[in-house]
Amino acid sequence: MIIGKVIGNIWATRKDSGLNGLKLLVVKPIDHYSGIDRPELIAADSVGAGIGELVLVVTGSSARCALEKNHCPIDAMIVGIVDEVEVDRNLEL
Repeated sequence: MIIGKVIGNIWATRKDSGLNGLKLLVVKPIDHYSGIDRPELIAADSVGAGIGELVLVVTGSSARCALEKNHCPIDAMIVGIVDEVEVDRNLEL
């Protein structure tokens, strides 16, 4: 799973029919431990997330399982809204 912040919306009037009815959001992954900058991704939303919220994102086949549509062209799905993150930066990896 990926923790990220919702930074935008995507509107697409023409898209695959499997995406009809899905809200698409731009998510910026956040690495709370190392602070490495990761590229943004587009994720379908299944929990009603909005701009500025921290979210949990699953990718690949897990995203399609969350939607319960195995033939839908989804690579990332928001499956949770994060209330709080606690990271101990003193731990060694």
